[in-house]
Amino acid sequence: MFFVFPALALLPSLVYLAAALLPAALLLRYVYRRDTVEKEPAGLLVSLLLMGCLSALCSAVLEGIGEYLLGVFVSSASPLYTILLAFLVVAAVEEGTKLLFLKLRSWNHPAFNYRFDGIVYAVFVSLGFAALENVQYVVNYGLSVALPRALLAIPGHMSFAVFMGAFYGRARLFANRGRGDEARRSLRAGYLLALLAHGFYDACAMSGTVWASLVFLVFIVLLFSAAYRTLRRESFTDAPIVPDDEPPFPL
Repeated sequence: MFFVFPALALLPSLVYLAAALLPAALLLRYVYRRDTVEKEPAGLLVSLLLMGCLSALCSAVLEGIGEYLLGVFVSSASPLYTILLAFLVVAAVEEGTKLLFLKLRSWNHPAFNYRFDGIVYAVFVSLGFAALENVQYVVNYGLSVALPRALLAIPGHMSFAVFMGAFYGRARLFANRGRGDEARRSLRAGYLLALLAHGFYDACAMSGTVWASLVFLVFIVLLFSAAYRTLRRESFTDAPIVPDDEPPFPL
């Protein structure tokens, strides 16, 4: 009987934690099941989730610095401020730290031997980031933010990662074939595509106008549809990235 009261006291916290983490867990499972050729080591995947959490912590510091510097040069009341904040501070920093920790942990890992692995690794980092961010939002603002974030923010982070990961897998393929310039271009392209998608998402969400909300809804449909199609295509056409003379599958 004495153990019942501590358990009941913990119940609200467990509900909040489940509401924050369940959406990311479901999407992780979905992407993991799409890796049909060769499953990735559990230890590597867990470490990539932790890399995502670490990138979220680093992003919080860097975004604070970037927001302060932006406020020095641009008035926070200006529409330009919102656009620059969304693209050059939030999206650039968050996608940059994700790519940094993704590359540090997985680029030279021996398990990185298929093109679709790039998507799996990018998604695990991104959803590790999103899960930690979601815990913070749910704890600070309550369960009222859990549903909209589960339907929008968490799948948004996954979508950005799918685009980045598709190019990341190709970059590793080019590097294996000694085509360093093309590998670097693929890395830059993946980062830029994720940055632009993330920045547009945030710019619409931050604007708060009716027109921005309508554009946001259309963009969300297109974003999620494109990510889903990319995920299916990359899974279906997955191929090893060992050095050979075959060209990579086109995007």
